[in-house]
Amino acid sequence: MEIHPLTPHLGAVVTGFDVSKDLSNEAFQTLKALYLDWSVLVFPDQILSQAQHKSLASRFGALHTHPMHARQQQGDPNILKVVTNQNSAYTAGEGWHTDVTCDALPPQCSLLYVTKTPEGGGGDTLFADMYLAYELLSDPMKRFLSGLTAIHDGALPYVGAYKSVPPDGGYPRNEHPVVVKHPETGRPVLYVNSGFTSRIKGLSQKESKALLDFLFQHIATTPKLTARVNWQPNTLTLWDNRCTQHHSVWDYYPNSRYGERVSVIANERPVAYQLGTA
Repeated sequence: MEIHPLTPHLGAVVTGFDVSKDLSNEAFQTLKALYLDWSVLVFPDQILSQAQHKSLASRFGALHTHPMHARQQQGDPNILKVVTNQNSAYTAGEGWHTDVTCDALPPQCSLLYVTKTPEGGGGDTLFADMYLAYELLSDPMKRFLSGLTAIHDGALPYVGAYKSVPPDGGYPRNEHPVVVKHPETGRPVLYVNSGFTSRIKGLSQKESKALLDFLFQHIATTPKLTARVNWQPNTLTLWDNRCTQHHSVWDYYPNSRYGERVSVIANERPVAYQLGTA
């Protein structure tokens, strides 16, 4: 097995590791350690059945069902098809976001297996380091954000952007701390994203918008936060959804891209990070 970093702080390409095989406990712990170190792991040249894809994901925990599955997809509820072609009205994930933070227990990680890439190139995914996004904030801003809570609303992307019909009772809507403590590394993470975060509790509407706009721009306009995954056919990418955001680049119209994603439910709700506890 060889590790090839994408950047010094985020992302690595892993070669010589067959993710389709049943992993021993020792092999899985090696994989888990790499995942916690790099947050994004890219495995090229993998041949993976849906059962093998789900089996690997299930080593991390219980599998997740996407809130839009019942409305827009059929088949296995744990496999989200990621399809974009010349007839698509949108591509999933075109904008900085963390997967499904509208859930009470958002996915702890996601594993996207891309089998078809655009013939003319393009279709990369950008990832952003939310540990570093927090570290780059000033100390006064860190103190101000400490203790704040934000609303994450599934209607924001699924109805507002994707124009889907909400299920009975609506899409999930939950509150999470603005700065959370990663449950395994203990590090602080900036936990708001333009895909799902609609409001900061306790602030006026104008104050909330101004603060969220600043944080969203901080993420979107700071290149040093990012790593770029260049997909090739039969590539699996695993990312830690608790400390990253990602942005799917739709720059390949009218060509097509196809993949399937399996996500894993977090073991606990996001917990606020307390300054001075590191």
